[in-house]
Amino acid sequence: MKRVLAAFVMMCLVGSVHASANQLLWYESPAKDWMKEALPIGNGRLGGKVFGGISKEHIQFNEDSLWFGDEENTGSYQPFGDVYIELGHENPTGYRRELDISRAIHSVSYQSNGINYTREFFSSNPSQVMVLRFSADRPGGHTGTITLTDAHKAVIISKDNWISASGSLKGSTFRSHGKYQKGVYEFYLDYEARILVLHSGGTLTPEDGAISFTNCDSLTILLAADTNYLNQRDKGWRGPHPHERICAQLKAAAGKSYDDLKKEHVRDYQALFNRLKVNLGETPAEVRRLETSERLSRYKSGQPDIDLEELVFDYARYLMISSSRPGSLPANLQGLWNNDTTPSWHCDYHSNVNLQMNYWFVDRANLSECFQPFAEWVNAGRDVWKERTKANFKTRGWVMNPSNGIFGGRTTWKWCIGDSAWLAQNLYDHYAHTLDKEFLRTRAYPVMKELCEMWEDRLKELPDGTLVSPNGYSPEHGPHEDGVSYDQQLIWDLFTNFIETSKVLGEDEAFRTKVASMKARLLGPRIGRWGQLQEWMVDRDKPSDKHRHLSHMIAVHPGRQISPVTTPEFAEAAKKSMNARGDGSTGWSKAWKINVWARLHDGDRAYKLLGEFLKSNVYPNLWGYHPPFQIDGNFGYGSGVCEMLLQSHLQESEVRSQESGGAAQSSILHLLPALPAAWPDGKVTGMKARGGFVVDMEWKDGELTEVKIESLKGAPLKVRYGDKVI
Repeated sequence: MKRVLAAFVMMCLVGSVHASANQLLWYESPAKDWMKEALPIGNGRLGGKVFGGISKEHIQFNEDSLWFGDEENTGSYQPFGDVYIELGHENPTGYRRELDISRAIHSVSYQSNGINYTREFFSSNPSQVMVLRFSADRPGGHTGTITLTDAHKAVIISKDNWISASGSLKGSTFRSHGKYQKGVYEFYLDYEARILVLHSGGTLTPEDGAISFTNCDSLTILLAADTNYLNQRDKGWRGPHPHERICAQLKAAAGKSYDDLKKEHVRDYQALFNRLKVNLGETPAEVRRLETSERLSRYKSGQPDIDLEELVFDYARYLMISSSRPGSLPANLQGLWNNDTTPSWHCDYHSNVNLQMNYWFVDRANLSECFQPFAEWVNAGRDVWKERTKANFKTRGWVMNPSNGIFGGRTTWKWCIGDSAWLAQNLYDHYAHTLDKEFLRTRAYPVMKELCEMWEDRLKELPDGTLVSPNGYSPEHGPHEDGVSYDQQLIWDLFTNFIETSKVLGEDEAFRTKVASMKARLLGPRIGRWGQLQEWMVDRDKPSDKHRHLSHMIAVHPGRQISPVTTPEFAEAAKKSMNARGDGSTGWSKAWKINVWARLHDGDRAYKLLGEFLKSNVYPNLWGYHPPFQIDGNFGYGSGVCEMLLQSHLQESEVRSQESGGAAQSSILHLLPALPAAWPDGKVTGMKARGGFVVDMEWKDGELTEVKIESLKGAPLKVRYGDKVI
């Protein structure tokens, strides 16, 4: 039974805070650049980039399972194709294209030759199709041509009111590791894209792989696309050809009115998006009304815009819902969107920070369903990784290469042994937020146990009995050697999480005791000669080192080994290291720094990094860049905002029994732990915390004024505000 905990009230609420900022990205001209200007839509699996052209509309689209690759090679994520709608409109007035992230609908409007034209585009999760709607305020206003292209040279066929592109990646020529290879991958995929055109008034004429339309009042174009990928290794990673499936999807969608498709889509999307609302302050109305690119330019010149900071946070939630839904693959380096057959870093699943960063904020943003693709991807690849690990390292469990695909494949780049424990940290964190024991039993716990077995086999004992990771590596930085902090901190976290969850499930008591013994002997964090938190067991850190990876900060964030509350001396050492690294670097690195400074309870420094990210690493369409575009920057930013407002990673030391016979520690919800001076007044509703809690808060003049905490699972709770704990 749900119970609402009365949280403490510091004072009666005085006044009120303005309504949420307008959740629109809008522009006064069509997009010319795919990466910097076009706007994304997606349903988790099927996504597109919309350009909003006047004489010719262009939608480049993706389906998340269209990959080259096999169990030996990552391969790369591939673009699917393009839809072009030639309209012949010229000299428009009143042009506007916008993305309404409160409804997940992209729209274009303008006037041409005295006719007001409107387009609406969305990718529907309930219907599993992309919907493109063209309408006008005058009958017969649409004449032109619809074309479908394929990125891999499939044959295009048009007939009646449909166009299809059906092909196979078998034998395709593609770039792999800098060389062109042909047909070397074992698990080639079959694929198909299909367009169905519905019209009111006028006529349709199929011709040469396209469809012409003449004097139509309106057009509704439905796009479905899929492959025969199946995330089951025992079935060869492939299921039936997608033709029957996408035809059924189109038939079902065509049986509904456009208004019903739209209402269904908005209702489904808002069921996720509307759970959380964040209000960080007020931007003057005249600034909020400006074109998005102009607002960003003003911000980059030093002019404040709190609502823009809010908008980028909400945009991260929009992008997550659009690129990671139950039944899809997880968000990759670019989420769902890719227009390049040879994308940077394969557009893959990088596991030495990027994939983990994608999912840091999902549960806290109350989007727990969006985590499922991550867990299913890990589960699908385990057997491949175990075989490879046994062959290369002679241990149980599994380790991985930092570059991964959808078949368990990897690049030939070096191993990164700690990465798998970092994936397990995400799995544990999802359980910590949801307290979903079925998820723990079937997805998180088996992974944690396998990885504990791997480290039992692999850990090296030093002469004094200390246990270290042998021949470890701090990602993309420094030598391979024993006891690197990256491995040590992740092992500590893995062992801690395993011990806790084995108690919850009441399983593996003897092994739990063994893991606890190993944890007690692990080499812990060290403070070096200039007061820094060491990145290596050897004290070699240089104060001049500005490397983008923060691998020795995992104990601060996203881990829980170091905190100003529990380990103040190490927290001060972490600050020294962070100050030495500086505030520069790539987009995802800046996003991580927001989170680290928030965990160190320095809200003003976290806010400075938040601003630096917007000023230096955001394109006009608000996509974050490395460069090039990487979605981890957007998602890491979202995580940073959550960390500034609410933290729940620390737990009370005593263990309390539950009726289940397991054990759980009291969550400590730390309210406004890193509130910056720039956000003196604000409100958040629906933010999720570990322990299955949902938090609403308001603050004024930098002081908490009201809080309500809802318990979804009846778990024990402590609340911290400032230096008070109740």
